[in-house]
Amino acid sequence: MMYVKNWMTKNPHTIGADASITDAVALLREKGLKRLPVVDGERVVGILTQSDIQKVSPTKATSLSIFEINYLLSKLIVKDAMTKNAVTIESDSLLEEAAVIMREDRIGTLPVVEDGKLVGIITESDIFDAFIDLLGFRDSGSRITVEAKDSPGSMAEIAEIFKSFGVNITHIAVYGGEGVRDVVIRSEAVETAELEKLLNEHGYNVKHVLKNE
Repeated sequence: MMYVKNWMTKNPHTIGADASITDAVALLREKGLKRLPVVDGERVVGILTQSDIQKVSPTKATSLSIFEINYLLSKLIVKDAMTKNAVTIESDSLLEEAAVIMREDRIGTLPVVEDGKLVGIITESDIFDAFIDLLGFRDSGSRITVEAKDSPGSMAEIAEIFKSFGVNITHIAVYGGEGVRDVVIRSEAVETAELEKLLNEHGYNVKHVLKNE
């Protein structure tokens, strides 16, 4: 299902708004994370990224000793560095909605909420994984791209051609154009020579074939 809740990371690691920056750095390093949702109880109040921490950290050119730097960092708290008013998304939102928000707001992560409470986090990588799954790119079989006129009945006719060979279509995607569309069909068929021939005979120009065995 292409809902945020089906692709998000549930119960993500979080940090409190009043926690120290040094605690946040330790958690990021220990868990190998790039960002942390910042919470006040169960409510999201911001998000803290590695770049946020760098902005409040002394530069490498500072004359301060390592002890002085650690002391200063220990006095800083998360809410001093976090990005406030973090954009969130509901868990039952469509994955496409998450992708649009990330693209328009130029962010790579969205905290996921239900009734205002944090339940997960979704990232650009999750969107990529969903896209790969949607197109069945890792599945065995063939991926045939045909050129089809943008007219009623084209998809039905293509499906009927596959059916005539007893081939089951597992994934399909359509890319728009001016009066002509590229239709990408993934199926379990590996031997596709006759199928390609029939598609061409019906006016569906086979542009590309990729096979995974």
